[in-house]
Amino acid sequence: MKKLLAEFIGTAWLVLGGCGSAVLAAAFPELGIGFTGVALAFGLTVVTMAYAIGHISGCHLNPAVSIGLWIGGRFDKKDLIPYIIAQVLGGIAGAGILYLIATGKSGFEIGGFAANGFDEHSPGGYSMMAALITEVVMTFFFLVIILGATHSKAPAGLAGLAIGLGLTLIHLISIPVTNTSVNPARSTSQALFAGGWAIQQLWLFWIAPIVGAILAGFVYKYISPEE
Repeated sequence: MKKLLAEFIGTAWLVLGGCGSAVLAAAFPELGIGFTGVALAFGLTVVTMAYAIGHISGCHLNPAVSIGLWIGGRFDKKDLIPYIIAQVLGGIAGAGILYLIATGKSGFEIGGFAANGFDEHSPGGYSMMAALITEVVMTFFFLVIILGATHSKAPAGLAGLAIGLGLTLIHLISIPVTNTSVNPARSTSQALFAGGWAIQQLWLFWIAPIVGAILAGFVYKYISPEE
């Protein structure tokens, strides 16, 4: 239960910090954070939680990460479903807190609420196929970074920085395409509040990250197995 609570708290922070920067700060151009600031915010949530709860739960914060680590031989199958449930509930809690804060401003309109989408709901108008490829590939590389940074032969104590910077780079690449998911829990939490199109397109942001994570788990297990 301590591990699950840590995952719940960590995923709530990921959503509140990352999506919160998009919904609250990025809404004011004069603050100047833009896509770069949002990307950095997501990376910072992972870095901070990696050192806060990494020793408790491993700081997955993401169903795709848990699945990829299981495929890669780094995570016990019996913990997989409980972790995913805790992550999704944590994401929803973070989105709920963000919603309560955002609606405290007069005239607030929920709009996309930092949800993920494609076609007309892609920030850059990218197609479903472009979104699918982006999410599979970005999640693949995210898991390669995670599996490599947490390998027994990797430099100790630096995994959190590598993973957080990796997530920042992923957002810099893919925010224009899908608003960046690589995380089904993050996508679900925002879609529930945005409703409509966000829920209709949510399937892609479960399937694509999981496919990318599974591929990375197999590939990294092959090229650098744990002894």
